[in-house]
Amino acid sequence: MKKGIIFDMDGTMVDNMMVHHRAWQRKLAELGLDLSIDEVKEKIHGINEEILERIFGDRFTVEERRRISWEKEAAYREIFLPELRLLPGLQGFLEMAKAANIPMAIGTAAPTENVEFVMDNLRLHPYFKGVFDAKSVTKGKPDPEIFHVAAAAMGLSTADCLIFEDSVTGAEAARRAGAQAVIVTTTHGREEFAHFNHIVRFVEDFEGLELRNLGLIG
Repeated sequence: MKKGIIFDMDGTMVDNMMVHHRAWQRKLAELGLDLSIDEVKEKIHGINEEILERIFGDRFTVEERRRISWEKEAAYREIFLPELRLLPGLQGFLEMAKAANIPMAIGTAAPTENVEFVMDNLRLHPYFKGVFDAKSVTKGKPDPEIFHVAAAAMGLSTADCLIFEDSVTGAEAARRAGAQAVIVTTTHGREEFAHFNHIVRFVEDFEGLELRNLGLIG
């Protein structure tokens, strides 16, 4: 029996990953790096400053990486606001979990501004014991630190939690955390997760999900 739930945010709670990919594609092109959208999906994941350092090495200073990250995220929020909504079924799923007294937390690699953009506009704060983002940890996914922090906020170990993720990197972080995962296939096909054995279910969204069937209540 699982005692708590940890959600990733981008691509898991809101279907926004293609907006992120397009924003990254545009920003990287401005920096002289032309990538296809498939290349962006493959290479661009994790914390923004880490992404820029991984791709460009020491070309940019720390301050320049922060500025580039801010510009990309500001563009993302402007593009996404008119279509911001939870994935189908998630509002009801959150209500069910809250009514069953199952603690919930968020562990995301998203910048704080983007997390608050979603949390405030969709009025989600009352559902969660803790909300943790890129500034909450020293290492991004696939390091499991963010999930350990989120679990601790609920007074649980990660092994006691069910983690909802959408990315291969996030699934690897859940594996390293010793947790089982449900994969939301907004961004990646289930065939990309074939090498994992800790995934208990693949879903397109949250419609029809039952707490009992996920091992969250008896």
